[in-house]
Amino acid sequence: MEFDRERRKVLIASGSDKGIEYLTGQLSGGRYDTSYPVASAAEARRRLDSVAYDILIVNTPLKDEFGADFASGEAENSNIGVVLIVKNEIYDQIAYKTEDSGVIVLSKPLSSSALTQAVRVAAALRARLVKEEKKTETMQKRMDEIRLVNHAKWVLISKLGMDEENAHRSIEKQAMDLRQTRSEVSQFIIRTYENQ
Repeated sequence: MEFDRERRKVLIASGSDKGIEYLTGQLSGGRYDTSYPVASAAEARRRLDSVAYDILIVNTPLKDEFGADFASGEAENSNIGVVLIVKNEIYDQIAYKTEDSGVIVLSKPLSSSALTQAVRVAAALRARLVKEEKKTETMQKRMDEIRLVNHAKWVLISKLGMDEENAHRSIEKQAMDLRQTRSEVSQFIIRTYENQ
């Protein structure tokens, strides 16, 4: 059963044309956009800087480096799902080296079902990372608002002699009366009274 979802943007980085052909062929269809595969980590970095991808697949070795450090770096420093494909002989070593980064490692020869499953896991991982990022951003905004309101309350207490309860009520009332956020009212209070 196919769910109606937007297509996932997949960047394929492979040092071999055969690898690019195989991976794009396996992922072709309606679900994944595998346009513009690249052969090197440098090219992949440039693409990742200019286009928002959901999934990165690195088929080692790349033209300019092996690719494991590149894959780990992208997994650690972004919310992209990363799949790394290596020779079977070095699978354990590379998997151990990259597992703390959140990289999904597959060994060659690669089956179609293993690739599909890994890409789906990478997509699920990315979706979860994006949700967590949004939660963190929301929490940061709330903490910033609390700090700002507390700063404004301190200004009202020190400059106008209010107690904390009245300072809080004053900010809340002004926000309601002026149809502004508590942050906007707090910023106004700070600008108005702090330099006096």
